[in-house]
Amino acid sequence: MKHLLRFQNGMIRFIDYFYPLCSRFIPNETFRYAATGGANTALDILLYFVFYRFILDKQIVDFGFVAISPHIAAFVFVFPITFTTGFLLAKYITFTSSSLKGNIQLFRYGVTVFGAILMNYALLKLFVDGFGLYATLSKILTTIVVVTYSYFVQRFYSFKTGKSKRVVSA
Repeated sequence: MKHLLRFQNGMIRFIDYFYPLCSRFIPNETFRYAATGGANTALDILLYFVFYRFILDKQIVDFGFVAISPHIAAFVFVFPITFTTGFLLAKYITFTSSSLKGNIQLFRYGVTVFGAILMNYALLKLFVDGFGLYATLSKILTTIVVVTYSYFVQRFYSFKTGKSKRVVSA
């Protein structure tokens, strides 16, 4: 446990070291989200590329009862990895001031990610099958849309802090 705390504090210190460059433009929490989310997204795209190109060899995956196109299969195989790393980074690095219990955060994160899965699937099918774009390019475009959605839903739902800033009109 002591090593995990040291790792967490080291990661936060490392990310926060670069924060002064952007401190005039964005809050620290948003900067941390961009850093951790960017790292997790880069991992996702790298793993997607490796699975699609080398592990699946751009071939349809036939499970006997269902056949899955390689671009969707790569997403399915990479998802559990980046789901886990994304949740851990969000909980322990980005949204550390959340007042919600860990099991509630995990459930809400799962709901958020379920929406992201639907968006990923629909957009990958649209870009690859509908528009004929390359799978990796389609994954990058999809990621831009899904990351924007994910930030707002995670910030205000999954890892809610309990602090609300309401504007009261006179």
